[in-house]
Amino acid sequence: MTNLLNGRRLLAGLATGIFLIAVVLTANPRANDDTKKAEPIAFFLIGDTHLLANKKDNAKLDERSAALAGQLVNVMNKLAGTEISKEAGGGTVLAPRGVIHAGDCIDTGDQANVKMQQTEWAAFTQEFGLTGKDGRLKMPIYEVHGNHDSVRGYGLAIKKIIERNKTRPDVNNVSKNGVHYSWDWGNVHFVNLGIVVGQGEGSTKRRRYDPLGSLDFLIADLKDKVGTSGRPVVITHHVDMLRYSAEPSDEKKAVNMEWDPNDVKAFRDALKGYNIAAILYGHTHGRNVFRWDGSAKAAKTGIPVFNVSKSSHFSSKTQAFFYFEIRGDNLTAREYQTKDGWETGTWAPQTWTATSNK
Repeated sequence: MTNLLNGRRLLAGLATGIFLIAVVLTANPRANDDTKKAEPIAFFLIGDTHLLANKKDNAKLDERSAALAGQLVNVMNKLAGTEISKEAGGGTVLAPRGVIHAGDCIDTGDQANVKMQQTEWAAFTQEFGLTGKDGRLKMPIYEVHGNHDSVRGYGLAIKKIIERNKTRPDVNNVSKNGVHYSWDWGNVHFVNLGIVVGQGEGSTKRRRYDPLGSLDFLIADLKDKVGTSGRPVVITHHVDMLRYSAEPSDEKKAVNMEWDPNDVKAFRDALKGYNIAAILYGHTHGRNVFRWDGSAKAAKTGIPVFNVSKSSHFSSKTQAFFYFEIRGDNLTAREYQTKDGWETGTWAPQTWTATSNK
């Protein structure tokens, strides 16, 4: 078992592939509802599905992409109730409350071919649906947008996410522009913040990826929905933060960075005083688990962070996703993986545990 506090591992070898995380949180004495505090919360985290249209016939989905996405949904639909291997800590997969998607739902949202985007998004909704009753996925999904969905904060995928947020299950707060949103599962508060976290609306500062006011929404949401309760909070965005946590020597360099380091610092400052159980992201196509204290290196103390691997990217048969259980303040993470495009899947022989940041 790997403990995020001391780095100890059960097994030294890291398997390449799917990453499944279980988050277990103990009762929070500062919360008001004892029932909600004790309620176990289970969910999946996927990312970088990159649904791709056929480049020669834009009305059809690429065969590789279609097969991988379909098999991924099949696996998630059937995983609840199955046993977790002893090498991954044992136990049984609980029924997930939903799936969080860490972005890059489709592949060509950053390009000019609208027909390909339409085909890709149609396939995304056909496979993953929204509510657990309108697609092949038998549970609700909560996606953020990545750089392959949209670069400058507009386009088909952004419009679709805004529309979906109007009827997305359990959502109780949505930003003024309709992009960012939050919801509660039991005693845990979840916040989805798009591609990066930063100011944007009304800001004259140029950025490579427009944050679309996600920082302002986060600050207001945490104050209003969490306050001084001490409730656990889970935050999802798309881009990784370690590469952009250092102050740039030249402000002009920040314009070409995926995430402005000043915005990264403001993001970390906005989380101070809150019980952040986890930060989730994708983008890198590989697993990474660490503590974040605001610096550019993994830390011994700080917020638990989970970088999910690609989950159905058309370029490879090796994929991954996470599973979480939350009960109180203890977090356990496991990974489920495939090397044959989800024809089969196995548990990574490793677990990660941590106590959420307070």
